[in-house]
Amino acid sequence: MHRPIYMVDAFTKSRFGGNPAAVCLVDEAMEETEMAAIAAEMNVSETAFVERRGGEYGLRWFTPKAEVELCGHATLAAAHVLWETGRLELSEAAVFATLSGRLSARRGVQDGSIAMDFPAEPPEPAQAPQELLEGLGLIPRYVGRNRMDYIVEVDREDTVRSLNPDFGLLRKLDARGVVVTSRANGSGLLEGTAVDFVSRAFYPGIGVDEDPVTGSAHCALAPYWGRRLRRAELTGYQASARGGLIGMRLQDDRVILSGHAVTVLRGTLDG
Repeated sequence: MHRPIYMVDAFTKSRFGGNPAAVCLVDEAMEETEMAAIAAEMNVSETAFVERRGGEYGLRWFTPKAEVELCGHATLAAAHVLWETGRLELSEAAVFATLSGRLSARRGVQDGSIAMDFPAEPPEPAQAPQELLEGLGLIPRYVGRNRMDYIVEVDREDTVRSLNPDFGLLRKLDARGVVVTSRANGSGLLEGTAVDFVSRAFYPGIGVDEDPVTGSAHCALAPYWGRRLRRAELTGYQASARGGLIGMRLQDDRVILSGHAVTVLRGTLDG
């Protein structure tokens, strides 16, 4: 059986930026063990498996080591592939059934940006485990927790950018990962865009020491910084080596995440 597969850089307008995701189009149900093996072979932070189910698509996400419940950049990549391959008209919404409920994406008419309707995942204040403090090597301003991650605010952007975590210690945490954030510095401009805050995201427990650009992390960062800055619309920059911009709009208990995507590879899986 031959299955089409694509490599897409998400949350970027340029190849080799943002966060790469593999997107595998599935014509019939696959065994979970096969999806896990393909994700390990692709060896990017997430591989998305997209299966047509009537008027919507089933969508599952796997890291090289585990299935995850929510992933933004691979959802953006999956929607991009459906439009690019003609499986959906550009005017149609991409609707996905996932472990985090029904998610949808729409393509902007003017600039080709993709807006995704995701659940808000606001953090609640939490006590910092010793492994978290030692693993980051700092005293945070704030520590919170949602159902997936620890959210850690630090004093300034330079602290976020210069972090060198101990991944062995972070791997011991009972959480998907750790997201570290701060307000953007005085200039507030990155890639020519005004930015409200910066972040980095670490997921060593599921096989991704540092994720380049993490949509699902911004489901927590948007309500957190929205309260702090008293804003419903925000722009974040994930300050990884690849880097990427994410637009956010708070809408009741949802977050509209927006960004661009670029296909860098098209191929076929044999087997």
